[in-house]
Amino acid sequence: MSHAPRDPRATLLGRAFRPGIGPSVVTVRDGVVIDITSKATPTVRDITEADDPAGVVKAAAGEPIGDLATLLAHVEAERDPSAPWLLAPVDLHAIKASGVTFVASLMERVIEEQARGDLSKAAALRTEITAVIGTDLSALKPGSDQAMALKEALIAKNAWSQYLEVGIGPDAEIFTKAQPMSAVGPGAFVGLHPISSWNNPEPEIVVVIRSDGAIVGATLGNDVNLRDVEGRSGLLLGKAKDNNASASLGPFIRLYDDGFGPQDVAAAEVALTVEGTDGFTLSGSSSMRKISRSPEELAAATIGRHHQYPDGLVLYLGTMFAPVEDRDAPGQGFTHHVGDVVTIETAALGALTNTVAYSTEAPPWTFGLRELMANLAGRGLL
Repeated sequence: MSHAPRDPRATLLGRAFRPGIGPSVVTVRDGVVIDITSKATPTVRDITEADDPAGVVKAAAGEPIGDLATLLAHVEAERDPSAPWLLAPVDLHAIKASGVTFVASLMERVIEEQARGDLSKAAALRTEITAVIGTDLSALKPGSDQAMALKEALIAKNAWSQYLEVGIGPDAEIFTKAQPMSAVGPGAFVGLHPISSWNNPEPEIVVVIRSDGAIVGATLGNDVNLRDVEGRSGLLLGKAKDNNASASLGPFIRLYDDGFGPQDVAAAEVALTVEGTDGFTLSGSSSMRKISRSPEELAAATIGRHHQYPDGLVLYLGTMFAPVEDRDAPGQGFTHHVGDVVTIETAALGALTNTVAYSTEAPPWTFGLRELMANLAGRGLL
């Protein structure tokens, strides 16, 4: 089940839906969820754009709306429509993602590409490609002279790949994961496009970036991945990544303050568990110490003079987790089943739990920016 970080010093920022009222900006104090929505802070965006977001949250007056454990226990399939529930902790922010930022996932992306999305070819290709490329690319600095020398050597062997280009080349892969307001939060269904038969969760840390490029906090995310779709063609990235309920975030943004900052993100260990209704279990982890580009480098590749985000953004940082364990048959590797319960956890940020459904069956996204603005205006907050 989702849970907040257990550090009592954590400055948490999130969103809750209050029946009869609408989306509200919340924080947590002494195990109670507090609505801090006001004319000064009608959205999470208004707080994350402040000079000192943590200071704004700590100083904000508010109204208790429920026990934290109770709100976190609400799962979409059993939700009480008369009680408040937690939403993804961002609103107006763009939702971006970076890919191929860990060597382990880099290798698996190359395998997907060479298999053209055919799961049955993956195991043999994994052995063949590892023999050509090698497995220890972790010492390479992307874009360095050494990385470019390896690129030339691999081109000569006809072993170059678009994934190697963004994994060890000078330019990071940055893409749009989802539209503002479309991410799902803790306890919600997370969606797979029904055309996919080879897919997996991607447990990631997600940083919150102000419009001036400063990172102001972090949360957890599941960058759901359709391996067969992207493997068929890199031009299908949008179809592989951006579907109904395919981006989850939460349970809260932990804002940078005296007790939490960039050093904690850089040292984080992100754990993942998958529990299937068929009794299958899977576990794995990602160490942020093994990322090839720092969060600050990835943020600079996303926002700057070349591209502005006036409402700020969140950026998935990528994962080293790419499961290869057999689930349904020998040599077939891992793919999701509907009903899988996925939990992503790290001590500093808590745990984010979602249940897998088809994107066509998960509740549709209907509450967008226009409705949010109308709701806030009707409450006298704009």
